Amino acid sequence: MIRAEAPRAANRGLMLLGPAFVAAIAYVDPGNVAANLTGGARYGYLLVWVLVVANLIAGLVQYQSAKLGIVSGRTMPELLGDRLRPTGRLLFWAQAELVAAATDLAEVVGGAIALGLLFGLPLFLGGLIVGGVSMLLLVVQSRYGPRPFESVIIGMLAVIAIGFLAGLFVTPPDGAAVLAGLVPRFTGSGSVLLAASMLGATVMPHAIYAHSALARDRHGMAAPGDRRRLLTITKWDVVVALGFAGIVNIGMLLLAAVNLRGIPGTDTIVGAHAAIGRTLGPDVALVFAIGLLVSGLASTSVGSYAGATIMAGLLRRQIPVFLRRLVTLVPALVVLAVGIDPTWALVISQVFLSFGIPFALVPLMRLTNDRAVMGERVNGPFVRWALAAAVVVVVVLNLALIVLTIVD
Repeated sequence: MIRAEAPRAANRGLMLLGPAFVAAIAYVDPGNVAANLTGGARYGYLLVWVLVVANLIAGLVQYQSAKLGIVSGRTMPELLGDRLRPTGRLLFWAQAELVAAATDLAEVVGGAIALGLLFGLPLFLGGLIVGGVSMLLLVVQSRYGPRPFESVIIGMLAVIAIGFLAGLFVTPPDGAAVLAGLVPRFTGSGSVLLAASMLGATVMPHAIYAHSALARDRHGMAAPGDRRRLLTITKWDVVVALGFAGIVNIGMLLLAAVNLRGIPGTDTIVGAHAAIGRTLGPDVALVFAIGLLVSGLASTSVGSYAGATIMAGLLRRQIPVFLRRLVTLVPALVVLAVGIDPTWALVISQVFLSFGIPFALVPLMRLTNDRAVMGERVNGPFVRWALAAAVVVVVVLNLALIVLTIVD
């Protein structure tokens, strides 16, 4: 009887996995593609350690957000809305929505680039198609609940992994060079700039807001007796999902380090795609473009979900998903319509995102350190120090990103 119960318990545990995989989409969006390919093409294996550190920070932060949703039964924006005065709540919502819009811009632009690579479509038309498909994905989430939405997103994450890792099987990286890349170091201000950009593209504010809602919507407010089990499952959910996303990100950098180093024009996604086609063949370039397309489609859907969570929590208002999708699509379509260089637009969007990271990380730290909110699940001393250190690292590197971008 005990032997029969163990597999059933394991299966029930597996069925509870999923929210972190949706949040992990934010860690493999087109902004990450631009930062990782540029880092590998310019500096080879030098910045591998940055992605490792970024992924460790992301795992810590995303678990804290999910824990907040499970223990409190509320989303992070809802808890903040209760604690802010009306004016402060409105201002906080405005910056969070601007960050969500910047995120959406990068994802729509990235998807449009992919459609251009695959089918030769104009960027503006590609942006419209990406927006339309993302609406359909959001309908799945709103009509059928979180589980089907998670299943679709997990499937898309698998396609993204294949698209960005396929080239490594054609030309594997140098193992000794990869290990050397784990040693923290920089080479000039340009490498610092890219390191900050890579970190900024990884620790995404909207994913922090969204994960508390994803965990709450899936599990609800857990009874005290169920919290230990749910939090253990959530830890595994975060470790597996963010570990998978980290492998994909590192794989992108290694792909560029092996195949694009020193090749002119590989500082743009279009140029990188062309170079991949020349060095690895058209099949690998095709798979890469498909991965980029799916990355844009999946991540813009998650970004829209995060924006809805922010509005509902801070303003206590909800608008129809189609209307919200249309509103957030406008800035990206304007950028595509006026002919701004798409890769440059991706880079600038990551710079803008850096402004929003402290506004998400600091409140998350304060809420999960608050015994009135977390009860017996309040952070212990070690987690408090680790979270504070993560906040300092993220803020300092993103300030460096801003300063170096302005100076350059």
